[in-house]
Order: sequence, then C-alpha cells, then structure tokens
Amino acid sequence: MIVQKYKDMLQGKSVIRQLSEFATARGAEIGYENVFDYSLGNPSVPAPKEFTDTMIRLLQERDPMELHGYSQSLGIPAVREKIAESLNKRFGMQYTGNHIFMTTGAAGAIAHAVRCVSQPGDEILTFAPYFPEYGPYINLTGAQLKVVPADTDNFQINLEAFDQMLTEKVAAVLINTPNNPSGTAYSTDTVRRLAQIMTEKSLKYGHDIFLISDEPYREIVFAGVDAPYPSRFYPNTLSCYSFSKSLSLPGERIGYVAVNPECRDAELISAMCSQISRGTGHNCPPSIIQLAVAEVLELTSDLSVYETNMNLLYKELTALGFECVKPGGTFYMFPKALEKDAVMFSEKAKKYDLILVPSDSFGVEGYFRIAYCIGTEKVERSLDAFRRFVRNEYK
Repeated sequence: MIVQKYKDMLQGKSVIRQLSEFATARGAEIGYENVFDYSLGNPSVPAPKEFTDTMIRLLQERDPMELHGYSQSLGIPAVREKIAESLNKRFGMQYTGNHIFMTTGAAGAIAHAVRCVSQPGDEILTFAPYFPEYGPYINLTGAQLKVVPADTDNFQINLEAFDQMLTEKVAAVLINTPNNPSGTAYSTDTVRRLAQIMTEKSLKYGHDIFLISDEPYREIVFAGVDAPYPSRFYPNTLSCYSFSKSLSLPGERIGYVAVNPECRDAELISAMCSQISRGTGHNCPPSIIQLAVAEVLELTSDLSVYETNMNLLYKELTALGFECVKPGGTFYMFPKALEKDAVMFSEKAKKYDLILVPSDSFGVEGYFRIAYCIGTEKVERSLDAFRRFVRNEYK
C-alpha cells in the first residue's frame, strides 16, 4: 500500500511552481519575453567565468576517477579545509575541516542539521514570512514547525512573540537571513537579541537550543546594509549554505553545513551528518563540483543586477502607492497588496502578464512576493504593466 501522507501532498503543490508553469504556458502563447514572470527564484546571471574555466581544467588535467568517483561521506577533505579557511578569514571564526559537511545545496544542509539536533515530537521555530518548503523540511522528520508571527513594520524578528513561543519543547530555531521572501537582512541588534533570548531559555530549561541558520543569500547584500554572520553571536549555531545563488549554480546542488566550533559536541555533529545520510539516501554531492567550487570560494557571479532591479521596482511601486519594506538583499521584494486577498490580487495581475506570488504560503496574509532575478530590460518593460494594472484595477 502506498503511503497516504505523500499521496495527500500531491494536492498541496507549490503555489510558486504552479505560477511558474502558468508563466511558461503563457509564454508559449505570446512569447516568454512578454510575460513578466516574477514567480521563481532562479538566478538570472551566469556563473563566473573562473568557475567554468576551472571545470574545463579539471576535466582536462585531473584523474577521471577523482572527478567522477565517490568522495568520502563527509565530503572531500581538502575541499572542507578550504571552506573552513575561507569562513575563518571572512568572519573571524575558528572552523577546521572537521566542522564542515558537504551537502546537496542548502536544502540538504537543513535536512541534516534538523536531524542532528531534534527528535520526533520536538518543536522547531521559524519566523514569518518564511520559505514555504520549511514545512515539509521539518514536519517530515517528525519534528513540528511552529511559526512566530511577522513584524510587518520592518520584517525583523518579532522578539516579543518569539520569547513567548520559545518553550521547553523547542529544540531549534530556524532563521533565514537575508530573507526569502521579504529581502530583509536581520540586523546585528536583532541577531544579538535573538542570541540573548536563546541563551537565557537554554539555561532556564537545562538543555541546548540550537540555531539553524539558512544562508543561501549570504552574498547578496546591498550597499550599506547591516547583515552579520549569525554564528558569531551564538555558539550552538549550524550554518547551512548553498552556492546556488552566490555562484549561480542551483542545478549543481552544492552546499554545506558549518558547525560552529564553540558548539557543544561540535566535531561530533558533522560526523553524525554522515550517519544521517545513511537514512536519507544522501551520499555526498558530486566530486567534480566540490573540487570546482573550492577553487572559487572568494568569487561570486556579478550580483549587482539584483540591486539595480530592486531599486527600479521599489521606486516605481512605492510611487504607485504600494507599501513595501525596502529589501536589504536577496532578489526578492515583499510589497503589501492593494487588497486584503493576496490570491485575488495575484489573479488580477495575470491579466497584465504580471506573475506575482501571493503571500499566504509564506505565513503572512495580504502581501505578494516579487522574485526580480530577471533581466533589467524586462524589469523596465514590466513597469508599464504595473502602472496599467494599478490604474485599471484599483483607481
């Protein structure tokens, strides 16, 4: 007999994916260049030339068995050492290769981190607005995701609600900064206060509460924005990183868990991840991709287009009357819809070939997400569609 819960999940298909499929179908009718598809967070800039050159060189010069064979369970030791050295240099940490576990992107990193520090029945807190896939990421482990209501004034953490919800049942707190969908980067003050509350509650309850920091947008931070490295503020932190956005490599599925060296049982945790892999079917990411990213750790794609797109959209939308917290990073914007029903708002936008994601699945009602990882020329052309949409539907 097939498992009912996974069968039931077929009825809860991602709204983002549904809208992306609609945009593709509409593009087949009128030309995709005429569809302003702001649905999917897929990087729109190419990987750095240095990454491509590295891949070519590896294929030409290295032993095929080294490139295409299995790596060790934890990942290639030399790669893990290079990542540790890079993090130490950038953030003043004390990682060694023993604190790094290579994964298939940030999703794979979170899958391992959650299983390291929680058991079925435990609660894990996250903060609205949040990435909808956190639901299955957490709940299918047997733990239970609990969502702290949003502070819609600035999309920093609602610290009062967090303090109340951080009960003895909570094993871990999952943050995402810079944040998908709001684009907000948690400030130093926010992260410091978060750490203070977690430290106090850990002492009160007599058990560790871990911080799982989901960081795929770590490198996409706009000029002058305060975006601290959370592990510097809280010892029991597991950083979950992906190269998908920084190097524009989402299809390569490469990332890592970095266990804070000050974390209790720090060197055990990465080793535990290799045992978790035995139960999840994860058996380390491709060797050649591990070797290639290790050669370009200090590089990113040209991420400047995202700030350019953000400024264009923010200026136009606020001029049209939208309320919006200005993003501090990522390639997402989270304006307030012009009516309470964000789903209806997004449906109306389709008539103008604007594909906007309603906020309900992100844990907040009445907003919509724009994924502006598209070409600037297309962003500029979309502005007239926004003007017509607002004028015809809401004036």
